[in-house]
Amino acid sequence: GQRYAGFNHSHLTEMLQEREGVKISRPSVRRIVLAAGMRSPKTRRASKHRRRRERYPKEGMLIQVDGSKHDWLEGRGPELTLIGSIDDATGKVPFALFREEEDAQGYFLLLRGMVRRKGIPLAIYHDRHGIFERSAWEGPGSLEEQLLGEEPRTQFGRLLGELAIESIAARSPQAKGRVERLFGTFQDRLVSELRLAGAKTLEEANRV
Repeated sequence: GQRYAGFNHSHLTEMLQEREGVKISRPSVRRIVLAAGMRSPKTRRASKHRRRRERYPKEGMLIQVDGSKHDWLEGRGPELTLIGSIDDATGKVPFALFREEEDAQGYFLLLRGMVRRKGIPLAIYHDRHGIFERSAWEGPGSLEEQLLGEEPRTQFGRLLGELAIESIAARSPQAKGRVERLFGTFQDRLVSELRLAGAKTLEEANRV
Protein backbone atom coordinates (compact mmCIF):
# COMPACT_ATOMS: atom_id res chain seq x y z
CA GLY A 1 0.00 0.00 0.00
CA GLN A 2 1.00 3.57 0.67
CA ARG A 3 2.96 2.85 3.87
CA TYR A 4 6.34 3.20 2.16
CA ALA A 5 5.30 5.72 -0.48
CA GLY A 6 8.10 8.19 -1.16
CA PHE A 7 10.90 5.77 -0.21
CA ASN A 8 13.56 5.25 -2.88
CA HIS A 9 14.55 1.68 -3.82
CA SER A 10 17.62 1.50 -1.55
CA HIS A 11 15.78 2.97 1.43
CA LEU A 12 12.77 0.69 0.86
CA THR A 13 15.07 -2.36 0.77
CA GLU A 14 16.56 -1.33 4.13
CA MET A 15 13.14 -0.65 5.69
CA LEU A 16 11.68 -3.99 4.55
CA GLN A 17 14.56 -5.84 6.22
CA GLU A 18 14.63 -3.67 9.37
CA ARG A 19 10.90 -3.31 10.03
CA GLU A 20 9.22 -6.21 8.24
CA GLY A 21 11.91 -8.90 8.46
CA VAL A 22 11.81 -9.28 4.66
CA LYS A 23 15.26 -9.97 3.22
CA ILE A 24 15.22 -9.09 -0.46
CA SER A 25 17.84 -7.59 -2.75
CA ARG A 26 17.64 -4.03 -4.03
CA PRO A 27 17.39 -5.15 -7.70
CA SER A 28 14.43 -7.39 -6.74
CA VAL A 29 12.73 -4.52 -4.91
CA ARG A 30 13.31 -2.32 -7.95
CA ARG A 31 11.76 -4.90 -10.31
CA ILE A 32 8.70 -5.38 -8.07
CA VAL A 33 8.16 -1.64 -7.60
CA LEU A 34 8.54 -0.89 -11.31
CA ALA A 35 6.23 -3.79 -12.21
CA ALA A 36 3.63 -2.20 -9.93
CA GLY A 37 3.96 1.02 -11.93
CA MET A 38 5.72 3.04 -9.23
CA ARG A 39 8.92 4.96 -9.86
CA SER A 40 11.66 5.59 -7.32
CA PRO A 41 11.85 9.24 -6.20
CA LYS A 42 14.64 11.16 -7.86
CA THR A 43 17.95 10.74 -6.13
CA ARG A 44 19.91 13.87 -5.30
CA ARG A 45 23.16 14.45 -7.10
CA ALA A 46 25.92 16.39 -5.46
CA SER A 47 26.67 19.65 -7.23
CA LYS A 48 30.03 19.82 -8.92
CA HIS A 49 32.61 22.12 -7.37
CA ARG A 50 35.75 23.31 -9.06
CA ARG A 51 37.97 22.41 -6.12
CA ARG A 52 37.34 19.98 -3.30
CA ARG A 53 38.85 20.50 0.11
CA GLU A 54 40.88 17.46 1.16
CA ARG A 55 39.17 15.26 3.74
CA TYR A 56 40.74 15.03 7.18
CA PRO A 57 42.39 11.59 7.40
CA LYS A 58 40.96 10.12 10.63
CA GLU A 59 37.60 9.87 12.38
CA GLY A 60 37.09 12.46 15.12
CA MET A 61 39.54 15.01 13.72
CA LEU A 62 37.02 17.34 12.04
CA ILE A 63 33.24 17.48 12.49
CA GLN A 64 31.07 19.64 10.23
CA VAL A 65 27.96 21.11 11.89
CA ASP A 66 24.99 23.03 10.54
CA GLY A 67 21.25 23.62 10.89
CA SER A 68 18.56 22.94 8.29
CA LYS A 69 15.09 24.54 8.55
CA HIS A 70 12.61 22.42 6.61
CA ASP A 71 9.04 21.12 6.69
CA TRP A 72 10.31 17.87 8.20
CA LEU A 73 6.83 16.86 9.43
CA GLU A 74 5.14 17.62 6.07
CA GLY A 75 2.48 19.81 7.66
CA ARG A 76 1.55 17.37 10.45
CA GLY A 77 3.24 19.69 12.96
CA PRO A 78 5.44 22.77 13.17
CA GLU A 79 8.33 23.50 10.81
CA LEU A 80 11.50 22.39 12.61
CA THR A 81 15.25 22.88 12.30
CA LEU A 82 17.51 19.83 12.26
CA ILE A 83 20.89 20.59 13.86
CA GLY A 84 23.29 17.94 12.69
CA SER A 85 26.93 16.89 12.50
CA ILE A 86 28.98 14.76 10.12
CA ASP A 87 32.48 13.36 10.51
CA ASP A 88 34.68 14.70 7.73
CA ALA A 89 36.77 11.53 7.38
CA THR A 90 34.05 8.88 7.50
CA GLY A 91 30.75 10.58 6.65
CA LYS A 92 29.24 9.15 9.87
CA VAL A 93 26.73 11.20 11.87
CA PRO A 94 27.91 11.53 15.51
CA PHE A 95 24.69 13.23 16.63
CA ALA A 96 21.70 15.24 15.40
CA LEU A 97 18.58 16.72 16.99
CA PHE A 98 15.51 18.76 16.10
CA ARG A 99 14.95 22.27 17.48
CA GLU A 100 12.25 24.87 16.89
CA GLU A 101 14.96 27.22 15.57
CA GLU A 102 18.71 27.16 14.94
CA ASP A 103 19.87 28.37 18.35
CA ALA A 104 22.92 28.26 20.64
CA GLN A 105 21.21 25.86 23.06
CA GLY A 106 20.73 23.44 20.16
CA TYR A 107 24.45 23.49 19.40
CA PHE A 108 25.31 23.02 23.09
CA LEU A 109 23.06 19.92 23.10
CA LEU A 110 24.58 18.75 19.80
CA LEU A 111 28.11 19.06 21.19
CA ARG A 112 27.12 17.25 24.40
CA GLY A 113 25.61 14.40 22.40
CA MET A 114 28.66 14.19 20.12
CA VAL A 115 31.12 14.13 23.03
CA ARG A 116 29.12 11.49 24.92
CA ARG A 117 28.98 9.21 21.87
CA LYS A 118 32.30 9.80 20.15
CA GLY A 119 34.54 11.86 22.43
CA ILE A 120 35.93 15.35 21.88
CA PRO A 121 36.78 16.22 18.24
CA LEU A 122 39.92 18.14 17.33
CA ALA A 123 38.04 20.74 15.27
CA ILE A 124 34.53 21.86 14.32
CA TYR A 125 33.78 23.30 10.88
CA HIS A 126 30.80 25.69 10.74
CA ASP A 127 29.31 28.66 8.94
CA ARG A 128 29.61 32.27 10.09
CA HIS A 129 26.38 32.23 12.13
CA GLY A 130 26.29 34.52 15.17
CA ILE A 131 26.26 31.42 17.39
CA PHE A 132 29.88 30.81 16.39
CA GLU A 133 31.29 34.27 15.67
CA ARG A 134 30.75 37.64 17.34
CA SER A 135 30.02 40.66 15.19
CA ALA A 136 32.14 43.81 15.63
CA TRP A 137 29.13 45.76 16.90
CA GLU A 138 28.68 43.33 19.82
CA GLY A 139 31.62 44.88 21.65
CA PRO A 140 35.21 43.98 22.54
CA GLY A 141 34.54 40.69 24.37
CA SER A 142 35.46 39.69 27.92
CA LEU A 143 38.17 41.42 29.98
CA GLU A 144 40.20 38.19 29.93
CA GLU A 145 40.06 38.08 26.11
CA GLN A 146 41.11 41.74 25.93
CA LEU A 147 44.05 41.19 28.31
CA LEU A 148 45.21 38.15 26.33
CA GLY A 149 44.74 39.97 23.03
CA GLU A 150 42.28 37.31 21.84
CA GLU A 151 39.41 37.72 19.40
CA PRO A 152 36.08 38.15 21.23
CA ARG A 153 34.17 34.85 21.32
CA THR A 154 30.56 33.80 21.70
CA GLN A 155 29.42 31.54 24.55
CA PHE A 156 29.65 28.55 22.22
CA GLY A 157 33.08 29.71 21.05
CA ARG A 158 34.27 29.88 24.66
CA LEU A 159 33.03 26.32 25.27
CA LEU A 160 35.00 25.12 22.23
CA GLY A 161 38.05 26.92 23.66
CA GLU A 162 37.63 25.26 27.06
CA LEU A 163 37.48 21.84 25.37
CA ALA A 164 40.49 22.72 23.16
CA ILE A 165 38.36 22.25 20.03
CA GLU A 166 39.56 24.35 17.09
CA SER A 167 36.79 26.48 15.57
CA ILE A 168 37.00 26.72 11.76
CA ALA A 169 34.62 28.96 9.80
CA ALA A 170 33.68 28.03 6.24
CA ARG A 171 34.50 30.75 3.72
CA SER A 172 31.64 29.88 1.37
CA PRO A 173 28.44 27.77 1.31
CA GLN A 174 30.19 25.36 -1.09
CA ALA A 175 32.92 24.72 1.48
CA LYS A 176 30.33 22.96 3.68
CA GLY A 177 29.50 20.52 0.89
CA ARG A 178 29.50 17.35 2.96
CA VAL A 179 27.09 18.57 5.62
CA GLU A 180 24.87 20.12 2.92
CA ARG A 181 24.71 16.75 1.13
CA LEU A 182 23.93 15.10 4.46
CA PHE A 183 20.87 17.32 4.85
CA GLY A 184 19.86 16.45 1.29
CA THR A 185 19.95 12.76 2.25
CA PHE A 186 18.03 13.47 5.46
CA GLN A 187 15.37 15.38 3.51
CA ASP A 188 14.90 12.29 1.33
CA ARG A 189 15.09 9.59 4.01
CA LEU A 190 14.32 11.12 7.38
CA VAL A 191 11.14 12.81 6.15
CA SER A 192 9.88 9.39 5.01
CA GLU A 193 10.72 7.77 8.35
CA LEU A 194 9.04 10.61 10.28
CA ARG A 195 5.93 10.07 8.13
CA LEU A 196 6.06 6.32 8.75
CA ALA A 197 6.26 6.92 12.51
CA GLY A 198 3.40 9.45 12.35
CA ALA A 199 5.54 12.08 14.14
CA LYS A 200 3.63 15.34 14.72
CA THR A 201 5.65 17.15 17.41
CA LEU A 202 9.23 18.18 18.18
CA GLU A 203 9.44 15.49 20.88
CA GLU A 204 8.16 12.74 18.58
CA ALA A 205 10.54 13.84 15.81
CA ASN A 206 13.50 13.64 18.20
CA ARG A 207 12.46 10.14 19.29
CA VAL A 208 12.56 9.03 15.63
